[in-house]
Amino acid sequence: MENSLPLIPAKRYFTIGEVSELCQVKSHVLRYWEQEFTQLKPMKRRGNRRYYQHHEVLLIRRIRELLYEQGFTINGARQRLSDAMAGRPPAPGATNIDFIPVAIVTDGVDGPADGTVEEPPADPSANDAAVVGGAQVPVNLRAELRSIRALLDA
Repeated sequence: MENSLPLIPAKRYFTIGEVSELCQVKSHVLRYWEQEFTQLKPMKRRGNRRYYQHHEVLLIRRIRELLYEQGFTINGARQRLSDAMAGRPPAPGATNIDFIPVAIVTDGVDGPADGTVEEPPADPSANDAAVVGGAQVPVNLRAELRSIRALLDA
C-alpha cells in the first residue's frame, strides 16, 4: 500500500501541495475528495488555504488505496471507510483481510480481553505483521487505523 509512497515527515500541518506529493494525488483530486468523503476535513486558514494533519494524510492514502489499487468506486470506498470506522463487518463477497474492526486495532489498552492483540515489532520499519483477532495485519495498517480511530474519537 504505502511502500511506493514517500515517508510522511514528522510535522503537524501539511499544505495541499505537500499532501499531493506525499500521496501522489493531484491537488484538484484532493479538493474533490473533500466533497465526497465527510471524514476528510482539512483546516482552512487565511485565504482558504488548506492545512492537513497527519491523520488526514493517512486517510487520503487509504482512500487512494481503495480507489486506485483495489478498484472501488467513490461510493464503494465511502461505504468501506464508513463500515470500517463503525466496526461493521464487510459486505458479502468482501475479503476479511480488507476489513479489520477499528475497535480491535488499538494500542492494547482497550483491546479484547482474551489477549488476541500482539504489539508490533520494536523496529517499525520492519515489514512484519502483527496478529489481530487471528489475522495477520501489516504494522503500518495498524498505525493508520489508530490514526483514523483517533480522528473519530475526537
